[in-house]
Amino acid sequence: MDNMEKKYEAIFCIINAGFSDDVMFAARKAGAAGGTIIKGRGTAPREAEKMFNIAIQPEKEIVMLLVPYEIKDDVLREIYQAAGLGSASQGIAFSVPVARAVGLTDFFKKEKEQHKTED
Repeated sequence: MDNMEKKYEAIFCIINAGFSDDVMFAARKAGAAGGTIIKGRGTAPREAEKMFNIAIQPEKEIVMLLVPYEIKDDVLREIYQAAGLGSASQGIAFSVPVARAVGLTDFFKKEKEQHKTED
């Protein structure tokens, strides 16, 4: 199965600022290759603090990962254990399916091999 057919998931983890290394370490432990970190600012209402019994910090980081579908659950589990709501990072993570991915190393390798056989 090449990357044109291979299924991927995008994982997003929103955490308090300063904890992105914890998330990346956990994700790599589960087989993720790397990710992208974006700075953000939370806008949760005060009621959310009472409901979850946590102090909500406005400064956030969002870690985005693209992982093969087969390891998605393992990555989410490791992230939850390292950076879930019960930790100092107070993270939440979720995944969304990716319809198509390009720009991945083995995608270009497979594409070159296919062109060679067509010539």
